[in-house]
Amino acid sequence: MKSLHDMPERPVPARASLGRLFELAEVLGAMMQRGMAEKGLTTARAGVLWALLHEGPMTQRALAAQLGVTPRNVTGLLDALQEDGLVVREPHPTDRRATLVSLTGEGRSVASALRGGRDELAALLFADVPADQLDTFTAALAQVTERLRAVGADGRK
Repeated sequence: MKSLHDMPERPVPARASLGRLFELAEVLGAMMQRGMAEKGLTTARAGVLWALLHEGPMTQRALAAQLGVTPRNVTGLLDALQEDGLVVREPHPTDRRATLVSLTGEGRSVASALRGGRDELAALLFADVPADQLDTFTAALAQVTERLRAVGADGRK
């Protein structure tokens, strides 16, 4: 992959699009922070609930790997979530060395509320966008996201 420094100067529309992406990230980030704070969550804690909602119960090690954090970090997150009654840790049924993490009823309710908020926002933002335009927008975002991941994986700036 070419270094970003080796690429020719991008036209104004590309720079304008990147500016819009930064603006979008800022607005969405602020909205997410506000929504999570209203539920007493940090981004990291919400990530744990989200993972457990979508993947179901899992070991602490698997959860750490999925979240891309250290096992020590996930322990701290789980301590706080367990104290708030949102997750429970139990011995793994077949591996006595492992601990299985699950959502409690309250944890499932909070995680479902996060998902519901996301779904409501999607409906509000895209309700009147024609399906073909939404498909094109989604495909372009996927392409940009893939490129960003590739650049990030290469460690290039």
